[in-house]
Amino acid sequence: MNASRPLRADARRNREKLLAVALKAFSANGDAALETIAKEAGVGIGTLYRHFPTREALIEAVYRSELARLCDSARELLGTMPPDEATRAWMDRFLDHLAAKRGIADALKTVIASGGDPYSESREKLIEAMTLLLDAAKEKGVLRGDLDPLDVLATMSGIALSTGIAAGEESERERAGRMMDLLMDGLRYRA
Repeated sequence: MNASRPLRADARRNREKLLAVALKAFSANGDAALETIAKEAGVGIGTLYRHFPTREALIEAVYRSELARLCDSARELLGTMPPDEATRAWMDRFLDHLAAKRGIADALKTVIASGGDPYSESREKLIEAMTLLLDAAKEKGVLRGDLDPLDVLATMSGIALSTGIAAGEESERERAGRMMDLLMDGLRYRA
């Protein structure tokens, strides 16, 4: 596949179907069969391999697609709600992302073992999204002006780790939400 040429509409749909099915399959079973993924996506195995020449390429594409979805949602949220509310809503999406990433953690380990680096752009993309949210909120005067996006992301990650959300403990989701509310109160302090 020529990476510089845009995909035809049908090829793009097939790719998107493959990514969606693969996300579910790898989240449920890190060792999901590629033939099963292709069949559930309604495409042949050759189509899967045309888009993703290796299992690792598919796993990495699933992770990057989900990361892009999370980061792109910052702009979407800012278009529909006030910036402080958009920031808080994005925090929930961040928790969802970590919970989903946990589901494919075993599959991601195979990518890393084969020399891939699925996380190479993660930090930058997350910082970009958080900067967008914080800058909009600072401009409106609803969040403090001295916030560092990386500090906020590290605190959010700490909440996800301490509540077990990052380890798949969905029973702790309510507590994680309360902690994110506390974080938002701190971000608003002396705004």
